[in-house]
Amino acid sequence: MPANTPQSLTVTWGSEPVIVSSIDRDLPAPGEPSARGEVIAAGAANPQTLLPDGAWRAIARATTMPEGIALQLRPSTGDPGGLLLEENVEGATLRSVVTRVHLSELLPGIQPRTGMEVNEVPDPQVEGLTRAGQPCAVVRYRYKDFGHLKDHVWQTLHGTLSINSYATSILARKVTRSLITHPVEITFEDGTPSFHGLVVRDGITRLASAWNVLAGPDADAAKTAAHAVGSLFGGVRPDAGGAAPELDERLAEHREQWREGIRKEFAHEMGLLEPGLRAAQIAQTFVVPAQIAVGAQHHPGHPLAPEDLFDDAIRSILASVHVDFKQWDDAAQHIEVITRALKRVIQLGDSPVPAEDLQAVYGLAVGRTSPDELPTAFRDRTIPGTPLWRSVYLVHALTRAGLFEQLKDQAKTIKGGRRMGPKGFAELLGPLVDLPWRSHKRAVTKQARNAWNNGGVLTDDVMLDWDPVPTGDFTSLVGPASRGDLNARCTLAVAGGIALIADKLLTRNVGSALGAPKEKGGVPFRSDVNQVVQDLSRQDNELGLWTLALTANAFRGDALPENAVTLRQLIRKDPDAGTTGRTYVHFRVDLAQPDRIARDENGVPEQLYQWDVVAASDEKRAEPAAAAAAGAGTGSPGAPADGPVDATTAAPEGPADGAGGTGAAAVFLAPAGVDGRPASQRAADDRNVLRTSLSAAHDALERLKLLEPEVGAHTPVIPLPGLEELNRILVSLSADIENLRRRTEDLHEEDGEDGEDGAEGLD
Repeated sequence: MPANTPQSLTVTWGSEPVIVSSIDRDLPAPGEPSARGEVIAAGAANPQTLLPDGAWRAIARATTMPEGIALQLRPSTGDPGGLLLEENVEGATLRSVVTRVHLSELLPGIQPRTGMEVNEVPDPQVEGLTRAGQPCAVVRYRYKDFGHLKDHVWQTLHGTLSINSYATSILARKVTRSLITHPVEITFEDGTPSFHGLVVRDGITRLASAWNVLAGPDADAAKTAAHAVGSLFGGVRPDAGGAAPELDERLAEHREQWREGIRKEFAHEMGLLEPGLRAAQIAQTFVVPAQIAVGAQHHPGHPLAPEDLFDDAIRSILASVHVDFKQWDDAAQHIEVITRALKRVIQLGDSPVPAEDLQAVYGLAVGRTSPDELPTAFRDRTIPGTPLWRSVYLVHALTRAGLFEQLKDQAKTIKGGRRMGPKGFAELLGPLVDLPWRSHKRAVTKQARNAWNNGGVLTDDVMLDWDPVPTGDFTSLVGPASRGDLNARCTLAVAGGIALIADKLLTRNVGSALGAPKEKGGVPFRSDVNQVVQDLSRQDNELGLWTLALTANAFRGDALPENAVTLRQLIRKDPDAGTTGRTYVHFRVDLAQPDRIARDENGVPEQLYQWDVVAASDEKRAEPAAAAAAGAGTGSPGAPADGPVDATTAAPEGPADGAGGTGAAAVFLAPAGVDGRPASQRAADDRNVLRTSLSAAHDALERLKLLEPEVGAHTPVIPLPGLEELNRILVSLSADIENLRRRTEDLHEEDGEDGEDGAEGLD
């Protein structure tokens, strides 16, 4: 048999036999420097591929076929673009090379399916790049530091594999569909040197599954992600001093050494009489097929900014698959629809809103413009640069009469629908609005997005012509709003409404909430979310206006209020109740008090509940339910069920998101100590502790049973009170595990079985 003839074999993956169809007997050798130089030279000479030299080096380093890429890049007499693959999308033509690349040279990129999820590690900031005013087929990812990059890669792979894995299919037949990739410049806010690499924009599940195969059948999502991060970055430190090579070179050297170790391991496995599972793991994942974007050409007649063109074109390609065919979840689809609709309006160029302003709104919507850059983006230094004000200006901009109709028409075209009212448009805004605080308020994100699906803050007045009123204290707007100032009323409606929704003090009413006790999320009457906000912001509703103002003042984008956490969650330490910032409290309004904060007979401030919010929107309509609750002795206004709030909470310790006006009332609690790692990584450790502890407990019980005959009946190995205590612990533990299992099953049902890419095995 020739030495290079592929080999087939059957291996065991976990408990499942897998027929591996074809294993190459040799792995690709390291590329010659001269061949890599050909790629760089050919890329620089091609007039249709504008990439920085660092990007070409990353491509040349990643490919196993540098000569093939150089051949595709060389122009011919009839085609100056060479043999590049061309794809036409709205406003642009993308050009790509098709090749095979090392798995260890690919990083997971940002995609709506991953970018719109609730994550504790934030996505990097994304910027497009240009050369001589022309778009480049590369984007810049800006991370906080090197640890942020590693944590983000871990999180993306872990989150992807927690939803789905094609490990068995890839082990049997390799990755069979090309991953859509492109170069990226990775930069850091702390001054760490930048470097270029390749990111995967479509095929993240295939990428993660390949690492899963390489990590082995016993590796769960956490171990696989840790294995991938270790292989990609190893022990490379960004701050190496002295005469150490640049970070880019040190990372490249680490990965080549890692691959050399894998080659030696594979050669040893293939030298055995019967190669086994490890040989198959390496052979099927060492390289993967990739389509690498290297050029982007701007179509004439479209006002799309050159720096936005390439990323928008890539997203158009992804959306053509994942919105129309293999669908993302609702939040990912909503964000894709609204941002694509905004881009289409920009491209058409016939909006009454100036193109420069539309670009500013787009930057704000996709997160390219941070909240602290808000005053610059809107050319108004009086605007507070906070997450809440970002959302106020974003909602205002996207619902202006001229732009709203155009966005709605484009969104209907993208979604394939015929009708879209304010409620339908509001559901598109939910994932846009919660971008700055999504990770900190992840425990209530589902309820908040349901509230947006029920109308959000898009009241009849908000859809009129008005302008936000910048202020550091929302209570200063109550007076003008009471006198009929539409700008002040709508500013309170949007800011206060967003705060109420984000903090789970205003949710989509369901039948079970009607008449339930206030401490259990009850409401006095049924009403749509946008109608409650509308009634709260009425000119003659002083109670509602103060509720909106105080809630907006106390709102924080980096924590979750105590009001959103039930008594049971606090007692049982429910993991969904945790926050990364200091918690705070929203208080009920009492117009008779100088500071408008309601207090009980002991002078302790009273917590605000959803019941209070809905009742404040229409006090007369709430009177029958309030009277019934008072008669039943439960849920009565002013009777907190979660216990008294400490009297020291009457004054805030620090500024709230609304710049900490004097009318705000909030309390902050010190966070529990953490080791600095993201919660998902700490959760992986605790899972191992739980599993090990349960195994140790089982072993101890078995030893006690063996000792029972020796101890004798006069002294039980476990006294009766001890058995009763253990039984209570076990019942509680069993109930917690069962509840967690049900929640996990519900999440899997919502995500669907196909995940991001569809079954790899169906190729």
